[in-house]
Amino acid sequence: MPWLVLVISGLLESVWAVALSRTAGFTRAAPTAVFAAALLLSMAGLGYALRSIPVGTGYAVWVGIGATGTAAAGMLLLHEPATLLRLLSLLLVIAGVIGLKVFH
Repeated sequence: MPWLVLVISGLLESVWAVALSRTAGFTRAAPTAVFAAALLLSMAGLGYALRSIPVGTGYAVWVGIGATGTAAAGMLLLHEPATLLRLLSLLLVIAGVIGLKVFH
């Protein structure tokens, strides 16, 4: 269960990061509310998961999922460039996250 919560929390990290980019300096109510809710849930889930997953592994997996998800959302939803090197770099992050889980 902690690993599932950690993965969901990592995905919520992507949600709050994208929402933050849409807040226009916290002047837009809806993205600001999404940001705040996703941030709170993401941190709460991370805290829960770290009760049974070592902090180094848990935090690295959480950040890896969040960074990969945010970069993918930027490419898919915000029309950021999806170059071959960026995609390969994301694959390396994913490989690292999988490695941390496998060798936990």
